[in-house]
Amino acid sequence: MRLYIGEPGKFAIPISLYSGVSANNFQGSQSSILQRTNEALVVNLINPLTGFANISIDGVVFFKRKTEKVTKFGVLYHIGERILTGKKIGLASDPATGKPINFLNTFSTLGLYFQTGAWERNNAKNIGIFWFTYRLIGCYTNPSQLMEIMPNIYTNGLYIGYSLAWGVEINNFVNIKAIYYKYLKKPEIDYSLPIYQFSFNYTLKK
Repeated sequence: MRLYIGEPGKFAIPISLYSGVSANNFQGSQSSILQRTNEALVVNLINPLTGFANISIDGVVFFKRKTEKVTKFGVLYHIGERILTGKKIGLASDPATGKPINFLNTFSTLGLYFQTGAWERNNAKNIGIFWFTYRLIGCYTNPSQLMEIMPNIYTNGLYIGYSLAWGVEINNFVNIKAIYYKYLKKPEIDYSLPIYQFSFNYTLKK
């Protein structure tokens, strides 16, 4: 849900509210479970649109604010606070192993944004947009909270990375989005590999 707080035409603060549920896929042997129990957390730390609850301020500041052109450049920003969930890693004999633990996480992103027009072939009246972004992403969690989840590691609670993304949005036709995430400062978990996300929505014509 995206809202504006303030007075229309005078000042406005762009507020975004997100909520979701993170689920882990437990497959394989017990040892495999213990090694991969926080795989979803690795994805959620670098993705600013995740969390059981997420409140943030985000937007794009264009270099030429008064222009009505479809093609334009801008600076993208996003900062907020969210609740993430991790699973405690421990020995199979430890009754607390696998216990869900919620914690606060502060995040921010800053990047470049480019957009231009897009339309369906033979239908130039329905103009949509093609967009591309490059973002630097950082997030921070109290180290003591993370070490409660992963007691055998040491962390300062700070993780950074970047993302490349592009999308096409045309009303009543198609919505495509592809995002690549990469950690620069990785979490203290073995499987912090590059992350890819892709979504595709298509509207069939009647």
